[in-house]
Amino acid sequence: MMREPDQVMSVRRILTIVVASLLVCGVAIPAHAQSASSPKQANPASAKPAAAKPAAATVAAAVTGGVEPTLIGQFGTWGAYSATPNGKKVCFALAKPSSSKTNPANRPRDPAYAFVSTRPAEKVTNEVSIMIGYTLKPGSESTLEVGGGSYAMYTQGDGLWIKNAAEEERMVEAMRKSADVVVKGVSAKGTETIDTFSMKGLAQALDRLAQDCRR
Repeated sequence: MMREPDQVMSVRRILTIVVASLLVCGVAIPAHAQSASSPKQANPASAKPAAAKPAAATVAAAVTGGVEPTLIGQFGTWGAYSATPNGKKVCFALAKPSSSKTNPANRPRDPAYAFVSTRPAEKVTNEVSIMIGYTLKPGSESTLEVGGGSYAMYTQGDGLWIKNAAEEERMVEAMRKSADVVVKGVSAKGTETIDTFSMKGLAQALDRLAQDCRR
């Protein structure tokens, strides 16, 4: 079953809001591995506010009302967060790529992020999405490779979601057991990208979210 366009846009809007709020509120976005056995909580008093684009600030202020996402724990390269945009709880694991390549080399782009999201109000559990950091080429093929398998990804704007939702549970299980995930895409300008995300800590992050995001 392919993702419905309105469902994709709804999810993309939530993730955009959450990332914008993380940036505006200065919440740490995981970039380096930390111990999974002792999750590190964000310290608002010591966190350095990250520079945010005006557009991100506008979205966060207009839609979230300044609600700050909470860092539940840091597990390897994955942070486990919860937020409540528009009064609806969203729990998600978030990571940045461990490496990124472009062809031609060194083409500029915004940061990429991988999400695994749970939204109890919509009865959605462990939905995978990628914010790729550039506008994807319309009609282009994007893939997510993990555990020896390749999954076709539905693309819209700068977001990727699995094309066949029936395969998502199997893909998430492969992600939990694998060392890394490779995401391939093509920008609107024809630049090819390869992003590698480490899966270190993902299983622990999802297990923690399953406890904290039951309702």
